[in-house]
Amino acid sequence: MKIPITDKNGSGIIRAFAQAIGATISGRFVHIPESKGGGYLTGFSWGSDLRMMVRHYYLKEDTVIERTNELADEQDDVIFLLSGVYSSLQAEKNLAPERAYVFICVQALSSLMDMPSNTLFGSVTIAVSRSYLRHLFGEIDHPVVASLLQAKSHFAFETDISPELVKTAGDMLHQPVPEGLENRYYKLKCEELLCYVVASLMQRETTPMRTMHIDDLKAIYAIKQQLQSHLNEAPDIASLAREASMSQPKLRKLFKQTFGKGVFEYYQSMRMQEAARLLNGKGLTVSEVGYQLGFINLSHFSRVFEEHMGRKPKKFSALHGE
Repeated sequence: MKIPITDKNGSGIIRAFAQAIGATISGRFVHIPESKGGGYLTGFSWGSDLRMMVRHYYLKEDTVIERTNELADEQDDVIFLLSGVYSSLQAEKNLAPERAYVFICVQALSSLMDMPSNTLFGSVTIAVSRSYLRHLFGEIDHPVVASLLQAKSHFAFETDISPELVKTAGDMLHQPVPEGLENRYYKLKCEELLCYVVASLMQRETTPMRTMHIDDLKAIYAIKQQLQSHLNEAPDIASLAREASMSQPKLRKLFKQTFGKGVFEYYQSMRMQEAARLLNGKGLTVSEVGYQLGFINLSHFSRVFEEHMGRKPKKFSALHGE
């Protein structure tokens, strides 16, 4: 199913999505009909400066949202997507997990949102004006934070989901305050999430940020997709640079600027996340997982896995596998 949505001035996407799939709206909640899946979306708005959407649902049919943004000339929002922060429906419905990561970009970018069937979409999306970001973080002296506050061109950052983000997002599913305090509570939680994301970005190297053309941004994400699709093959920087029509130094610089990690470091991190997923109840042995991901030396696989996951794969499998 393909759903085209025009998002005017940063509002209305929830209702447009609900109408397209025949969902019911009750107050601030959009409930996914049983014929389409299960779960809900909900949203909050604190004027034009700060908005938040919470997704906690799954769909029975592969769905693509083709989203086009039509923003007012003076609108300059930054989008924070916290993907994969909820998992409570996953085991209950035997759903595939959504990849856990934080994605940050300017709202002016139109986008395609792929939603595979029987996947739990447990995420928080925050839209915040640049002026409100400056109000919150304007006194912080860090080049990545400065890019969020000042950059006038396209940019994108990705970072990892932290335990603090998962806990704060989880608190919002079971808010403990009376209805009269609900709006204030969620605004505080929204700002708390932004603080944790900015704290994560501040862990990056303090190197000058390079302006990115939209074509460069697309090329960097095409490289990311290629790495994800070939986790059993070590990346060839020269080949990737040729395909992206950029020099190797430029590729390395923009990739690290976007993801906070070098190409091989990012590839290895994704590789170990996939190893953890395969060891988590998939019925595969450590040897089978290692060979599937391109490791010839299983001792090397064990060392790399422990570096990323904090324990050896056999112990991880015993703790998390079935």
